[in-house]
Amino acid sequence: MSIESIHSVAGITIPDSALVREATDFIRDAEDDLLFDHSRRVYLFGALRGQRLGVAPDLELLYVAAMFHDLGLTERYRTSQLRFEVDGANAARDFLLQHGVDEADARKVWLGIALHTTPGVPQFLEPEIALVNAGVETDVIGLGRDELAPEAIAAVTAAHPRPDFKNRILAAFNDGMKHRPDSTFGTMNDDVLAHFDPTFQRQDFVALIVNNSWPE
Repeated sequence: MSIESIHSVAGITIPDSALVREATDFIRDAEDDLLFDHSRRVYLFGALRGQRLGVAPDLELLYVAAMFHDLGLTERYRTSQLRFEVDGANAARDFLLQHGVDEADARKVWLGIALHTTPGVPQFLEPEIALVNAGVETDVIGLGRDELAPEAIAAVTAAHPRPDFKNRILAAFNDGMKHRPDSTFGTMNDDVLAHFDPTFQRQDFVALIVNNSWPE
């Protein structure tokens, strides 16, 4: 059985709907195994954390948001100057609208993706937005991992393994952003560029205030 045809992992349902199947095919064609497996884990960990929190998202919307959340890091966006999160959010919104999803739901998915690297905000928004961020936090930096049952974690990582994930995802972040360093200002993403490039110059928010054109 291919991983694309699995419909339940760790008790979390992957909806067997046309929208989910087409989203899976779209991302499978666009992303390598690293990002594809990471995105599926984000969905599963986000849904598992939602269960812990007593939050009930629309699983189709959460799935699409999770699957598209890192699309902006892929080769097709290597000329974009937008934040990579916005590239993925725009692509997901277009995909959903083309598949008959209403504007309000497409907007939730857009926000979930656009805000997935912005801690401290998504948790106060709709479940589909909050749980994309929660899934990313668990898979990338381990937040909330200790709250999940060991057998659930084992099931997720068996379905979607993470060989050398820490180093490989950092490299993928860098590859997807190094051509647009200004897009990392005000985010955690500038940490990645600084890690790989010792000559990287971060923008300084204080300097922007002190040295701007206002005369005082």
